[in-house]
Amino acid sequence: MTETTTSPDDLIAEFDAERPARRLSGRVAGAVTLVALGLSLYVLYWAFLPGQVLPYRMTFLAVVLPLTFVCYKPVRGSGDRPGAVDWVLAGLSLVACLYPLAVFDDFIRRAFDPTALDVAVGAVISLLVLEACRRTVGWILPAVCLVFLAYAYYGGYLPFDWVIGHRGYDIDRIIVSLVMGTDGVYGVPLDVAATYIILFTVYGAVLDHSGAGKFFVDISLAAFRRSRSAPGRTVTLAGFLLGTVSGSGVATTVSVGSVAWPILRRAGYPREQGGGVLAAAGIGAILSPPTLGAAAFIIAEYMRVGYLTVLIYALIPTILYYLGIFLAIEIDARKYGTRSAEVDAPRFWPLLRRFGYHFSSLFVIVILMALGQSPFRAVVYATLLAFALSFLDPAHRLTPRAAAKALAAGTAGVLPVAATCAAAGMIVAVVTLTGLGLKASSLIVGASGGILAVTALLCALAVLVLGLAVPVTASFVIAAVIIGPALMNLGVSQAEAYMFIFYYAVLSEVSPPTALSAFAASAITGGNAYRTMLATWKYTLPAFLVPFAFVLTPAGSALLAQGPAGEILLTTAVSALAVAALAAATGGWLAGPATAAERVLCGVAAVLLLFLSPVPVLAGVGVLILAIALHLTMRTRRTRS
Repeated sequence: MTETTTSPDDLIAEFDAERPARRLSGRVAGAVTLVALGLSLYVLYWAFLPGQVLPYRMTFLAVVLPLTFVCYKPVRGSGDRPGAVDWVLAGLSLVACLYPLAVFDDFIRRAFDPTALDVAVGAVISLLVLEACRRTVGWILPAVCLVFLAYAYYGGYLPFDWVIGHRGYDIDRIIVSLVMGTDGVYGVPLDVAATYIILFTVYGAVLDHSGAGKFFVDISLAAFRRSRSAPGRTVTLAGFLLGTVSGSGVATTVSVGSVAWPILRRAGYPREQGGGVLAAAGIGAILSPPTLGAAAFIIAEYMRVGYLTVLIYALIPTILYYLGIFLAIEIDARKYGTRSAEVDAPRFWPLLRRFGYHFSSLFVIVILMALGQSPFRAVVYATLLAFALSFLDPAHRLTPRAAAKALAAGTAGVLPVAATCAAAGMIVAVVTLTGLGLKASSLIVGASGGILAVTALLCALAVLVLGLAVPVTASFVIAAVIIGPALMNLGVSQAEAYMFIFYYAVLSEVSPPTALSAFAASAITGGNAYRTMLATWKYTLPAFLVPFAFVLTPAGSALLAQGPAGEILLTTAVSALAVAALAAATGGWLAGPATAAERVLCGVAAVLLLFLSPVPVLAGVGVLILAIALHLTMRTRRTRS
């Protein structure tokens, strides 16, 4: 089998959770660019002079819904020119979304006694959101929403003694909960899309148009030149840096893979192992500060903490994630006999001196938030800095036309997320209306017998299964309101529960049987898709196990950088040792090839170390020493013989 020659754009369209947008041209493209530019400027204005929250969310949806129907095809394979149905839906969505704004005060007051027109408009908005969601991310999330709506309506017919039964709600009451308050379509998920996410997509677009994306790939290629593990390290660093711009695991995998796979191939990587490195690197940025994924913004809103706090939560798990990848790369370099590969790239220091300014806006975001600025203002200032610095590169200067194009691209990038968040808000509304969250929590706790370890395992499986069907943001929102309470009812803190769910929502992109990032990587390398998926799983395994330490161990909060500095450092060191033991177990390598017994001992040591309590940690260190001693003894005997 030979690697595919399909273009990166086609691969992203095939494997990304989000559907590809139309390639508009002519007057339609100009009009869409103008509207998208207007929304970007409005959002930037609102970041400094905010007004009432609910009217802002309504205005945001009134713009993004029509844009979605114009920019996205009703079915795959249809033409790039919007048809009559698209224009009708765009116009209908504009009128329907402007209605609550036109009668805002009365609309809110009538929430307890809606008129027939209120209910009709609310139903139209709900259906339009579902259709926009279907166009952008597929039919599964809208289908899940319909199941929840059916539960709200028909739940009163369930047997009285069923835990999930309720008294039932009529259409009027359901529509009120969906669109006449802040728990449904206009709830926290849409608010996050309309504030945090669009600002970061605009920032990413400006950064990309200023040449940062190319620089990040070039600096990664230049950073590791002359060692057999350099190609794998290069891919990992490029994935981390480029992911801060793209925000998508699949898109990052494909973008890095299209450049880096030839290098991995020349270095001697098998197709499946190379694909595993690409996929693991692709999702790394979604798990890593300073941008993380969209769900991280929702964590900040749900917990009512600053976004910088969520970045701090993610810092140590990110270090452990990349430690696991780099150790696996070192093992594979020895296991498969990879070699250094000549790379046609500029030298590192001259490249850094010439274009290193692209890093500055990333640092500015974190520094400004540390100084007390809101995330909104921090990212706006970073965007302005990226814009100003673009003039240092004649090839990527953001002239008025180029800047308008970048701002419009940032708005276009938020359309799928906005539709997803609005639809997820409908699910939150049903959960709130029916009390399903607490009921589901009691079912999960009951099924686990009240044992926290079993509850955590069931929750992890539930989030992974949910993530196979719906995008990361939606799976996090659904799991947070349904599964999160089960963990918190057993004494897990809110931060630990939400970060646990966040990691498993993201890891659904590399989890069997779908593993979108792994399948995209296999399409690039030409490797077997399922073996690539298993290789990816090996690279990302620490990210699957470390979250259990959040919720199962007394010192788990230290992994979220919460607690005394000494405890945080000690916990990090022990966890790093656990990740090293895990890498040896999955990679089958210590000082040389490891036997099955040695790998089992390393695996046991890793699990014991992740309990993060004195007795299990000492036992884990002892088992790991035993594994190393056994390995060195057998290796010495083999050498002598």
